[in-house]
Amino acid sequence: MAGVEFVKGHGTQNDFVLLPDPDGALELTPARVRALCDRRRGLGADGVLRVVRTQVGWDLGSPVPDAEWFMDYRNADGSISEMCGNGIRVFARYLLEHGLAAGPSFAVATRSGVRGVRAEPDGRITVDMGPVSVLGPGRAVVGGALRDGLRISVGNPHLACLVDDALGKFDLTAAPGLDPAHFPAGGNVELVQVTGPAALSMRVHERGSGETRSCGTGAVAAAAAAAALSSSATKTVPGQWHVTVPGGALTVTLDARTSWLTGPAVIVAEGELDPGWLASR
Repeated sequence: MAGVEFVKGHGTQNDFVLLPDPDGALELTPARVRALCDRRRGLGADGVLRVVRTQVGWDLGSPVPDAEWFMDYRNADGSISEMCGNGIRVFARYLLEHGLAAGPSFAVATRSGVRGVRAEPDGRITVDMGPVSVLGPGRAVVGGALRDGLRISVGNPHLACLVDDALGKFDLTAAPGLDPAHFPAGGNVELVQVTGPAALSMRVHERGSGETRSCGTGAVAAAAAAAALSSSATKTVPGQWHVTVPGGALTVTLDARTSWLTGPAVIVAEGELDPGWLASR
């Protein structure tokens, strides 16, 4: 078995293993994803991004979208996810640095739809995250305590809980308990503290990955929740939000049509997986 190329990157310390697989030849099983993401026995990551041509990797059964590359995203536990806001920026950085996409703007296919990306002059990358849906109130058990929040869809499910307490006091070791009636496939939970006009800080427990240093879709959900709760109705209010996460800073822009996420994307290393190690997983 030939060695398999890998790339390691992160967006605000939300880190990923990228597997370039343009022709869809790699068998990416849940066990292999878990092994790759293991921080002691593998490369270590919050998730895996398979870089595959949309024409051969598209797996939704609907017409193949008009985007050359498909971001096949897997959570650290091997489960499939719809979208990843930090991951798609790292995915875009890889395509740009390897000449696989002509910038500054191009499209990437994801399981939550085609997303436009743009390389900014300052080196950051902006993603059109699509429309945000505020679905109504919800609750989660976080560290043994019940927390109220808003159910948000950013192509994947979130519960954003605005809190007054210091974010550091919350225990996110275990997955928060969510109502299966509202979250039949689980969801991400954000703890959000508004720190100033159009500014907030957050921590997040990601479905399938645990607490991470950052979550791009979670930052959008947090901004949408803060905007909705600052208005008289359950809807997002257009504007720009500055979101601080443990791994850095992101900018979320909400408008009447869509949402935008801007932040860094860093490639750390490239190499080749030992073929024997991979074959044994």
